[in-house]
Parts: sequence; C-alpha cells; structure tokens
Amino acid sequence: MSAFVALAIFLVAFFFIATEKANKVKVVLIAAGLMAVTGLIPGAEVFFSEHEGIDWNVIFLLFGMMVIVGIIKQTGIFDYLAIWAAKRSKGRPYRLMVMLMAITAVASPFLDNVTTIMLVAPVTIVVCNRLRIAAQPYLIAEVLASNIGGAATLIGDPPNIIIGSRAGLTFNDFLVHMAPIVVVIFAVFVLLSRWLFRNSFQYNAEHVAEVMALQERRAITDPRLLVRCLVVLGAVVVGFGLHAVVHIEPSIVALVGAGVMLLVSRASVSDVLDEVEWPTLVFFMGLFVMVGGLVHTGLIASIGTWAVETLGDNYFVAATALLFGSSALGAFFDNIPYVATTAPIVEGVVAAAPDPQIGQALWWAFALGADFGGNGTAVAASANVVAIGIAARNGHKISFWQFTRYGIVVTILSTLMAWLYVWMRYFT
Repeated sequence: MSAFVALAIFLVAFFFIATEKANKVKVVLIAAGLMAVTGLIPGAEVFFSEHEGIDWNVIFLLFGMMVIVGIIKQTGIFDYLAIWAAKRSKGRPYRLMVMLMAITAVASPFLDNVTTIMLVAPVTIVVCNRLRIAAQPYLIAEVLASNIGGAATLIGDPPNIIIGSRAGLTFNDFLVHMAPIVVVIFAVFVLLSRWLFRNSFQYNAEHVAEVMALQERRAITDPRLLVRCLVVLGAVVVGFGLHAVVHIEPSIVALVGAGVMLLVSRASVSDVLDEVEWPTLVFFMGLFVMVGGLVHTGLIASIGTWAVETLGDNYFVAATALLFGSSALGAFFDNIPYVATTAPIVEGVVAAAPDPQIGQALWWAFALGADFGGNGTAVAASANVVAIGIAARNGHKISFWQFTRYGIVVTILSTLMAWLYVWMRYFT
C-alpha cells in the first residue's frame, strides 16, 4: 500500500512540474514533505541515507561550482568568450550553435556535464544577448550535447561514476567502450540540430556588425584575477580527473576549489553567494527525497526483481531491456538516484552471466540507457535542471515542454543507435 501512495505523490508532483501549474520548487518541497510526514521515507533517511535520501555529493558539487563560476564571472571572461564565439561564427546561427555544442561536448567528458553547463551557459546567454537572439535553443542544444558527450568517460556524467564504482570499471574501460558510440551519436546530433532547431535560427546583419566591431580583449576587466582563477579552476579539473585514483569525491574538490577561489580573489562572500542558484539546489534536494520514497517503499526494487525474473537467461533481451528501460525511466527520474537504485539489481543480473564479456555488455547497456535517458525531459539529468535555472535567472525561461520536445527526439535516436552498437559489438 505504501508503495502506491509514494507513486501517487510522485506522479501528482511530476504532473505539476511538467504542466508548470505551480512553481517546481514549491511542488518538490510539498511532495518531499508528504513523503517524510507519511512515513514513506524515515526522517533520518532523508538526510543520511546514501541511496534513499538527499545526495549531498551532488548538492555540494553544484554549490562549489556555482561559487567558482560566480567569481570567474567577475573577470569578464564570459563576455570575452561570447564575443570571440560570435565573431568566429560571423553571427551565423547554425554555425554558432555547432561551435557552442562542440565546445560543450568536448569539455563534458573531462569536466562532467554539470560543470561544463555552468561554465558554457553564461557565455551562451551573453553572446545571444549581444546578437539579440533567443538563447533558449542554444542552451537546450548545449545540454543535449553535454549529456551525450559526458557519457564517454567515467567522470563525464555522475551516473557513470556510480556504475564504475559498482562494476569495477576504470576510466580507460569507459573510454574504450563508450567513447566510440558517443562520437557517432554526437555527429548525428549535430546534423539533426540543423533541422530540429530550424525555426529558431535568426540572423540580423545590423546586430552582427555591431558585435564584429567589438574588441574582445577589452571585455577582460581584471587580468590578474583571471589568471589566478584559471589556475584554481585548472587544479579543480585535475582533481576531478584524479577522482578514481585518489578517491576524493568531486564534491570535496569543488568545495575546496570554491574556498581557494574566494581566498585568491578577495571577492565579497555575500556578492558571490548571490550568484548561487539556490532554487536549483532546493529543487534537487526535494527531487532526491521524492525518488527516495519510491526506493524506500520497494517500488523500484520490485520492478527490477520482476524484470530479472521475466528475462531469465536471455542476456541479449536483458541488455535490450536495460538499455531501453533505463532510457525510459531515466527520462522521468533524475538519472543519478535512478542509477544508484538500479545498480545493485544490475549487479545481480551480471553475477549470473555465463562469462565476463556478457556481464560487461549488460553494464554498458545500463550506462548508455541511463546517460542518454538524461536528455528525455527537463528533470531527467542534473545538467538539464541547472541550465534551466541559469536561463530563468537571466530572463530566458525554458519551459518543461520546450526542453522535453527536443529531448525526447534526441533520446529516442540516441537509444536506438546505442542498441545497435551493443548488439553489433557484444552479441554478434
């Protein structure tokens, strides 16, 4: 009975988020409160459970990077990059979009997609404001590119870190098995975006001429601070890359980096905290509790157990179910708690596999489905929520369905291509 109540609360909350009939932060707080008050998730679990409560690693990773980005913003580097990108693309909308998508996709495997979006989104908004064009299509395209690109490595997407830890997979394992299909899917997405966003491309020669006349170097307001910030940011990126070696959580690296950034910049703490996307952080906390209610009542585990029993020893069907199932479910539940919840179920299926190669194929199918499912809806991945929050803060609101109508197309295409890849590489 409790599982049905938890599901009902989740579905009602998701309805209000999707239809935007109420502020999404208010919705998740009420839903999370109902989960706790009704005992669907114990109060202690909300704050202290790794799999059934708030994932503080994600929250503090976001907080730390928001502080870092807020300080870097004061140097004028985002204006510099915006003008540079606009001039390089000569204001041509599709060329500009491809350039921003390529930067995002190349950075995401090494910075993780949330961090990349937090760095690229402000640049995108500035360049679109300069060209007086709508920023929403460019931001959506970047998020989709980021979720695709981040799938290529162990540290590129938070679900990959969870899967790598549970399955004992290394950075090189992800690079060898995930990167090839990611490159192909991204190339197809670049071509698809020409059609997908065709109604959004605007070109105004007068505004482009104004931007082409600007000197991007003059946008840098504090060169010395910029150098110090880039050194700290570089150290943070290295820290992210060494996560699998030194076993220090990315959230700790981000928090330390934020603290060092505050020290070297001597920026006003209150001014920097004003740049933090507090509604986004609160939304994530509420969302984690909502999903935690489904986990604690055993609903997700029951679905997984049923799937294992139904599939039996047909491992190609199992891989197909994992890929498509993770893509579908990951589009509606944030893929971080979804992967954390489902990984033990996958581990049980893998343990029964006849040989290690089949077992690894199941893990890769799971990873591909979860990563690409993150493009499915506006709340399916951390990068989606962060980008929408940044856009709203800067006057470029992206609605749930505005994002989702593009995300669904890309998710379906990516999942089908990933399925063909898994079939050809592991089962033929």
